[in-house]
Amino acid sequence: MEMPNRKDSPAKKQTREKYAAIVQSASFQRLLHEKKKFIIPFTIFFFCFYFALPIMTSYTTILTKPAVGSITWAWVFAFMQFIMTWSFCMIYSKKANAFDQLTDEIIEEQRR
Repeated sequence: MEMPNRKDSPAKKQTREKYAAIVQSASFQRLLHEKKKFIIPFTIFFFCFYFALPIMTSYTTILTKPAVGSITWAWVFAFMQFIMTWSFCMIYSKKANAFDQLTDEIIEEQRR
């Protein structure tokens, strides 16, 4: 809870100004653009793939057909969700290194 009529300290004001400068910098905007370009399509695909299983098992009979022996396509699809999740985690951890490099560039720019 904020104190009424309390003025910001000079250090706090300077921090806000620094933050505003960082946010408006081309490097920071590039970082945001790169993250959005990566995260949004992966998130959309993830949710579509994830919700496809309950929707398809509830409203269709496509996944009730046997895939191998008595194992139905619903089990195959469910197993593929685990593989998709692990794959996304591995892909993201590699991509995060690129985001970290962009972040390091922003920090270096601000130190100059």
